[in-house]
Formats: sequence, C-alpha cells, structure tokens
Amino acid sequence: MVSMASSPPAGAAEIERRPPEPEGRVPRAALGLLGLQHVLVMYAGAVAIPLIIGRALKLPPEQVAMLVSADLFACGIVTLIQSWGLPGIGIRMPVMMGVTFAAVGPMLSMGVNPAIGLTGIYGAVIASGLFGLLAAPLIGRLLPLFPPVVTGTIILVIGISLMRVGVNWAAGGVGNPNYGAPLYLGIAAFVLCAILAITRYATGFVASASVLIGIALGMVLAGLAGLVELDRVAAAPWFDIVRPFAFGWPTFDPVSIVTLCLVMIVVMIESTGMFLALSQITADPVDETRLTRGLRADGLGTVIGGVFNTFPYTSFSQNIGLVGVTGVRSRWVTVAAGFIMLGLGLVPKLAALVEAVPQCVLGGAGLVMFGMVGATGTRILGGVDFARNRNNLFVVAVSVGFGMIPLVAPNFFKQMPHALHPLLESGILLAAISAVGLNLFFNGFGDRAASREAAIRQAEVAQAH
Repeated sequence: MVSMASSPPAGAAEIERRPPEPEGRVPRAALGLLGLQHVLVMYAGAVAIPLIIGRALKLPPEQVAMLVSADLFACGIVTLIQSWGLPGIGIRMPVMMGVTFAAVGPMLSMGVNPAIGLTGIYGAVIASGLFGLLAAPLIGRLLPLFPPVVTGTIILVIGISLMRVGVNWAAGGVGNPNYGAPLYLGIAAFVLCAILAITRYATGFVASASVLIGIALGMVLAGLAGLVELDRVAAAPWFDIVRPFAFGWPTFDPVSIVTLCLVMIVVMIESTGMFLALSQITADPVDETRLTRGLRADGLGTVIGGVFNTFPYTSFSQNIGLVGVTGVRSRWVTVAAGFIMLGLGLVPKLAALVEAVPQCVLGGAGLVMFGMVGATGTRILGGVDFARNRNNLFVVAVSVGFGMIPLVAPNFFKQMPHALHPLLESGILLAAISAVGLNLFFNGFGDRAASREAAIRQAEVAQAH
C-alpha cells in the first residue's frame, strides 16, 4: 500500500522486460546481489516512517536511530515470514515488507497525546496486528467495499497528508530557529533535481533507486555546507541487538485500537491487490487459501512490529514492480533480502548515519516520495467512470474534503471528546470512512469477482508509477 515512497520511476519502464525467470534457476551466487537490489530500492521508504514519527514526537537522536534499527530488523523478520513462510502464514512469493504510510497520520495523532504516547501506539499496533490475523480469511469478502473510487481517494489523501511532512523537512524541520533558510531550501531543491535527473536519464536499477541516490548526493552537499554532524555516528556501536518493548510495556487505548484496526483493513485490502498482481507477473496462481496466508503475514508482521518498537507492515509495491522489470521471480531473492535487512537492523552505526541525514535533505526526497503516493491515488481514480456515474464525483469530492479537515483546520474537532481525537484528527481515516460510506450509499455493495479484477488493476497502477 502505500507502502512506500518511491516505486520504480518512469525510466525503469523503458527496460525491455525479460520473461520471468523460473524460481529454481537463479544461481545461488547471485541471490545476495539480487536481494541487495531489492533492499536498496525500498530502503528510503523503509526508514522514512521511523524518522517521521521519531522527529514529530521530539525523541532524542539516539532513540530515533533505535527506531530506524528496529524498523530494518522487523522488516527483515516479516519479509522472511512472508517469502519463506511459516505453517499457515506467508504467501511464499517474492514480496518485500515495510511499514505502511497509511498508519502515519493516526499514529502521529496518538503520539502527541500525552495520555497515549508511544506505548499507546505500540499497544494499538499489536492489537491491530492480532485483529489482522483473525480477519485475514474475511478480507476477500470486503473487497466490494473498496472499489477504485474508494481506494484511489484514500491513497490520494494519504499522499496529500504526508506532503506536509516533506515540505516542513525541506524548510529545515518544525522548531528549527532557521526554518526556511535559503541554504535549506537550496539543498532540498538540489536533492529534488538530482532525483528527477536520475529518473529521466538513468535506466534499470539506478533509476529504481533514484530516491536513495538523491539522498546520498544531498548528504554529501549538506556535509560540505557543515550541516552534517557525525559525532553520534562515530560513537554508535557496530553491533547491538534490537530489544523488544524498549520504550516500556504497551498500553491499550480502545479508540486508538479501533483506529488502527480500520487502517489494518485498508492495508490488507491493498495487499490483496498486490498479491493478485504479483501472481500475474510471476505466473504463480494465488487461491483464497494462499491469499489468506499472505494477509496473516501482514497481521503477524504488525504484531512483531509492535513488540520490536516499530509499526504496521505491508507489502511494498515498488519491489513488486522490480520483479516485473527484472523478470526474476524467485522468492529466494527476497528471502536473501530479508536476511540483509535483518543484518542491517543489528548495525546501530548505520541507523545513526540515517538519523544524521539533515531534514532539508530528506525534504527534497520527501516531496518525491510522498507526492508519488498521491499520484498513485490519482492514477487509480483515472480509471474510475465519472462520465456515466456522476455519483462517483461526490464520493471523491466529499471524502477528500473530510480528509483535509485536520490539515487545514487542526482545531476543527477541539470540542469533541478527547478519546476520539486519534480517529478525528486523522484525515486518512476520515476520508476512508467517508469514501466507503458514500460509495455504499450511491453505488451499493459491488460484485466480488469484479472487485477482485479491480484490485489487480489498481495494484498494477501502484507498482508501475
């Protein structure tokens, strides 16, 4: 889902697609390099959310770095569960797992609430993961509630909501006394232009990793400008374990749990489309039983995320697109990538380096990453029939309006019960509830077979942008 930030850019589409490689024919010596390719394509998106949450909650740099390590470590575990598989869990296809952007808005609202905080976030994450495990067999029946007019609207609002983070990063970060300084804006513009240039003129893997390369170039420029502090990187150890419940035992707030359970439904609906699209790319059929196994991995991965101080997990669309571009469909490639992510999570020095990236550098990349999420929603809506069914216009218009309330009027729900704020202050959830309700009102409950085909089409859009 909205997984990440950056999917294979247009340049990658210029590659002549090779026929899919039969699973058993990938040389063992190549597994590591092919797995590293998957890691590098998703890396920028994988570390973005712990940086967003950690900095928004004003955590110390050491704790932000710990969130990054925890995220990479859990990414590795959940990818192994999804690709390698456990009894009854895991779709056993070439899938990379990462934190979903759909949960960012609700979690930020929870985190800034002193009565909930970070332990409340993790309690809601664990509870929503357990809900996902139980609800996985039923998700196929919910597909008719999420046609493209609904999912496209939700993804569009996710992208717009996240754009605020990218813009503030580009200006140096909220609370920075030099917020908006020309130096910050210039570096952010350089990173943005570098990403666009790589996307335009490079091909293949280099184009697919344009965001990560742009951040690296921006880091060099920021270092020359004296904005990079590497003292904490030097002090960080080379190896350390990721400890569960590092911020304390989770607490369980009912409204926060319901909020993330709603997010979990949206995440699993999108995962369903991703799995079905991947099935077509790899010529590997996915039946209802196998689909349920894949969705259970989303749920179990989210539970693991809550235990290891990170967040809800879903399949990353850019990596599914990479499978189509390279023609390598072996799940053992993503198994190798999972082990690489696991290893990266045990290297605190690397996490400290990620934390040391100036916010203005991340801002230039964020404009691309978050903008691409919104653009994906727009492309999905492009396939909706607005001409013959004008009611779809009202679904989109009203739902986007609801989604913008927390952005344009943060105090709009100030007089509402405080316990409801995690729900009411999330534009993503407001848009989702509005879109599902209005679609039912105008269009009714859709056909299940048609919904399955629509899910495949919108997943193909997500992986191709």
